[in-house]
Amino acid sequence: MSNPVNPSRERILSRIENALGGRRPTANEIAKRPVFPPVGNLLERFVAECKGNLTDCFLVENNTREKLQELLRDLPTGPIFAEDSPRIRAALSGFNGSRRWSSDGPPFESTQATITGAHLLIAQTGSLLVSSSCGGRGASVVAPVHIVVAGLSQIVTDLDEALAITYKEQLARSNSFLGVITGCSRTGDIEKLLVIGAHGPKRLVVIVDKNR
Repeated sequence: MSNPVNPSRERILSRIENALGGRRPTANEIAKRPVFPPVGNLLERFVAECKGNLTDCFLVENNTREKLQELLRDLPTGPIFAEDSPRIRAALSGFNGSRRWSSDGPPFESTQATITGAHLLIAQTGSLLVSSSCGGRGASVVAPVHIVVAGLSQIVTDLDEALAITYKEQLARSNSFLGVITGCSRTGDIEKLLVIGAHGPKRLVVIVDKNR
């Protein structure tokens, strides 16, 4: 049986061939080429990738609480939902608005923001590795704003390193959900128009404490 003709594939290969001076690359050569540029400074790369992903990234030094409450003051009136952990409780100390802890149950539909931690921050793509222990399965998708509190020590180079740590710490065994979040929820399926907040938060915020 003859191979079907694929004009698009041939056009692409021809362009590559021309760029390489008339030689088509082998499959092994293509496989060895890095998809992403190398990572130098982890924090600088993470911040740059966050910008490209439409993620708001704020760097602080021992003042996560002040930055978090500043962000919350700018939100519309309504309840917030927070991961019940010592770190998040400390960051929300003194907050007088309506709030619900993850230990009290899932977030309300009227929740204006969720506040959680993350296991790891991935520099190469500006992504966050989260799980059901980060406030529950709905914490990263229910509210229009998702705020993540993290520290510099949680940044790793790439997804390979993140998955290696996940395997070593057996996070998949101890959680019903693991996810990698890269930017706010979006889609371009309809007429190639970018829609923000299609299946989750319209805004993703990361507060990174450089001293943690």
